[in-house]
Amino acid sequence: MSADVDPQFDDLEAAARRIEPYVRRTPVLSSPELSRTLGAGVEFKCENLQAAGAFKSRGACNAVFALDAAAAAHGVATHSSGNHAAALARAARLRGIPSYIVMPRGAARIKRAAVEAYGGRITECEPSLAARESAAAELVLRSGATLVHPYDDPWVIAGQGTIVLELAVQVAAPELVLVPVGGGGLLAGTALACRRLWPQALVIGVEPAGADDACRSFHGGELVAQRDPHTIADGLRGALSARTLRLARANVDDIVTVSEDGIVAAMRLLFDSLKVVVEASAAVPVAALLEGRARATRVAVILTGGNADLDTLPWIPAVR
Repeated sequence: MSADVDPQFDDLEAAARRIEPYVRRTPVLSSPELSRTLGAGVEFKCENLQAAGAFKSRGACNAVFALDAAAAAHGVATHSSGNHAAALARAARLRGIPSYIVMPRGAARIKRAAVEAYGGRITECEPSLAARESAAAELVLRSGATLVHPYDDPWVIAGQGTIVLELAVQVAAPELVLVPVGGGGLLAGTALACRRLWPQALVIGVEPAGADDACRSFHGGELVAQRDPHTIADGLRGALSARTLRLARANVDDIVTVSEDGIVAAMRLLFDSLKVVVEASAAVPVAALLEGRARATRVAVILTGGNADLDTLPWIPAVR
């Protein structure tokens, strides 16, 4: 596979073999009480329990360990507000190569700390996509590192799609798969796997209404810029790429949006009922069920990450 082609199902199978020593086989949880509240039988794939606390470890490990030795020697670089940054720094440490991470000012404290703990070399930039991309390009030019984009990368997309390969041996085929959408790498990989393994299942992406470029792009048929996103779900403030939009329109059934209040309610519901720590971005698909934006009898939800800052939980009045 080369960087200018889209991943195929065979690439997901190769990714699963490549990353198996470096990622966790995450559990699937369910709760009868929670299913009654949500009006569906819901099974949760707990990538919040993944290495580095998020599904991003899959794509990062696939990209890092797919590099040939000559390229790997120069290290890897990326721009990310958090989970991909930590996942890439971890993957680079596992391979014994340097990682150069561009993070916007104001990135979540817990996520910056994780990057530092894995040995990532952080460069700060202004909190805009243009600033992130510019700073990352400069790092690549200076260091010779390979850019591993957070989502617009075929190896990253293939790595994320391994979630469904794993899930397919853990649960019966669902009627609906719900996936949060930021840059669309997880959605693209998930939908690609579902089309082969569960062709009858609906695949729906969910994003915050305050960062709705994916919904507008998907329904309009062309990329819509993400400008000044406002959402508690900091992991979903990115924008689709041409690649992830193309793959979404080929394999995804719909993209819907949810409110900020719905995201907070879903996040708290998961804490209270499922007894798991999730960040706001992971709760977004559950908000779609709470708000009636998606309906089915049997539902699979990917809980994407658990890197929540426990000092700033959104239902604590003092910090809202």
